[in-house]
Amino acid sequence: MSSSVEQGSDSVEPTPTQTEASTGSMLTVTIGATVPTGFEHTAAEEVKEKIGVDAKISKDRGRIYFPVTSDELHQVHQLRSVDNLFVVVEEYDHYQFKESKDETLTELQELASKLPWTNALEIWKLNRGLKRKKHHRKGVNQTKAKPGSETGDVPAADTEHPVPPQAMSASEGEAKEDNTPDLEISEQDSQQAAPEAKIIKFRVTCNRAGDKHSFSSNEAARDFGGAVQEFFQWKADMTKFDIEVLLNIHNEEVVIGIALTEESLHRRNISHFGPTTLRSTLCYGMLRLCRPQISDIILDPMCGTGAIPLEGALEFNSSFYIAGDNNDMAVNRTVNNVCHIQKRRANKDSTPGLPIDTVRWDLCNLPLRTSSVDIIITDMPFGKRMGSRKKNWDLYPSCLREMARVCRPGSGKAVLLTQDKKCFAKAISKMGGLWRRMHTVWVNVGGLHAGVYLLKRTGATIGQTTEEVNEPQEVVNTQEDQTEDKDPSC
Repeated sequence: MSSSVEQGSDSVEPTPTQTEASTGSMLTVTIGATVPTGFEHTAAEEVKEKIGVDAKISKDRGRIYFPVTSDELHQVHQLRSVDNLFVVVEEYDHYQFKESKDETLTELQELASKLPWTNALEIWKLNRGLKRKKHHRKGVNQTKAKPGSETGDVPAADTEHPVPPQAMSASEGEAKEDNTPDLEISEQDSQQAAPEAKIIKFRVTCNRAGDKHSFSSNEAARDFGGAVQEFFQWKADMTKFDIEVLLNIHNEEVVIGIALTEESLHRRNISHFGPTTLRSTLCYGMLRLCRPQISDIILDPMCGTGAIPLEGALEFNSSFYIAGDNNDMAVNRTVNNVCHIQKRRANKDSTPGLPIDTVRWDLCNLPLRTSSVDIIITDMPFGKRMGSRKKNWDLYPSCLREMARVCRPGSGKAVLLTQDKKCFAKAISKMGGLWRRMHTVWVNVGGLHAGVYLLKRTGATIGQTTEEVNEPQEVVNTQEDQTEDKDPSC
């Protein structure tokens, strides 16, 4: 059994994550990515499609891992379904923690000096160089990008001096499933660095899930971070750090990584935010569910800030998007976001136009022809920040019936996101067989457990009763409602 970390025979079984390729300077590493919870398989499909490798879905929901070579690093930043990226230093599928907290924390301290940091740090250095080149700002001290910054391009911090060979990494706003805050190690004086070298600043972030650990996330970050500081002679800094070391613990799964993104990539398209703006990565997952085809007419009748049609127009640009809302402020935000993207594309000498039209309307009386839309995809009001659960009982049936009117019978589809699952299920049952549930993805939206429902428009006509819908279709509907709509968290 090979291991890059020497520990007691009963403690660790490491999983190989990094090997040197036969081409000398070419490196092969494992990249970890946080993705919208529930869309792990969608993200894995995108990795296979765009990079050509198989991704492993973590036991900890919301993460995937896949191998890349150093020359493929730029392709990783083009993925549309990932929020944050990090390079894996080492991972353990079955890490046997000691029963005593003191023994476990001591073991974590010893682990820091025995990890194979070299390849991961080289990839971080390459990643930092890619970001400098992208922004054409070599040698400039930069800060974090604002919400409307370029897709996947986050400026590096404190790059005005050369980085020591042993000290390389970037920062990542890692999504946290257990709502634990960023955990920072206490700052200590580092030893005197060479006069010509810049002191590297770092922090450790621990994300822990599981109730069988004898230690807290804060204790793990503090002790592991202290050992990292002693090993590299870096300086701890909780805010203006150059490097973020990640310690991800999910039950017995332990992954140590170095962040490659400073800010989540989900902010890439939006410059004007609203109270319920969807993450662009979640929008991409919803779009992939309905598989847009060339010349499809795609409708978002409750567009909010336009996150869904914007993501679609940029990634699936052979379709045409109609975005509308009954709120003037929402329509204005969408228009401003579209203009922002168009200006950004014009500055890059790209075709500035986007296949999007924006309209203000009554979403229960859409100014569209019957059977004129191929796909409907929208974020319905939860009744939390927008609307109310009481009003949803009238709103949902009216919306679904109007959506069925404008959607093509037999071939049309809808992808609808809502956290008000009970009201949605009741509204679907009142539709007289106009919609058939095909698939449900359970997602986490701002801490709320919601469902993304893939519906197919049946051949039933509006006004047709449930009894008039053909019998085989009713049997299929019943089976799907029993199997697809099971909520694993209930």
